[in-house]
Amino acid sequence: MSPRSTAAFGDGRPTEPRPFHSVAETARMLGTSEMTLYRAIAAGEFPAVRIRGRIIVPRQAIEAMTAAAMSGAGLVDAADWAEGGNRPGAA
Repeated sequence: MSPRSTAAFGDGRPTEPRPFHSVAETARMLGTSEMTLYRAIAAGEFPAVRIRGRIIVPRQAIEAMTAAAMSGAGLVDAADWAEGGNRPGAA
């Protein structure tokens, strides 16, 4: 079953993909520990958004890094995608 076909309200309506993931969800997706991801975020080496004390990771950042890695661009460094990084194609 695809993420879009999962009903959020149990009434069969398709849901849109969430725009953000928690650090725990992102760490599971990446196969790393939460602490490793928190440290990378704190060091400015991984893109994230802080809302008061909550840190969330933009789904689009993960998708863009995945697409870059799959395009044959070689090794993708997450630090290049963090704020101020030299992301491929960034001005």
